[in-house]
Amino acid sequence: MAKKILGRIDCIDFPALNLLNINCKIDTGAYTSSIHCSKITVTENGLLCYFSDQSKTPILFSSYSLTDVKSSNGYVENRYKIKTDVVFFGKTYKINLTLSTRSDMRFPVLIGRQFLKKKFIVDVDLQNQSFKLKQ
Repeated sequence: MAKKILGRIDCIDFPALNLLNINCKIDTGAYTSSIHCSKITVTENGLLCYFSDQSKTPILFSSYSLTDVKSSNGYVENRYKIKTDVVFFGKTYKINLTLSTRSDMRFPVLIGRQFLKKKFIVDVDLQNQSFKLKQ
């Protein structure tokens, strides 16, 4: 299977999370992928997550884990990690996402090389390659 070419940013869908046309940064410097989560609550049934600051409807994950993530400045943070589906170029892929407060970041989603490897090549001169195909 030939690898698809992504640009440095794109607009993608997370159908299981009811998130469509979400801006993301493609970051080959990051190992893990992460998504903005405005509120996380651990319940006896699982992890209750609000993915939008305006959302009134949380999503429950019965399966999740904790993982250490090292930032570019060397700081290690312990984060929740979930598995869900993401759509690039009309194809659905499984992705592991760490949950982070990214409200101060330009992009609510960061796609790291753990997900990118063996599937995509990144050309930093391009943008929205997957989203252009969707339109």
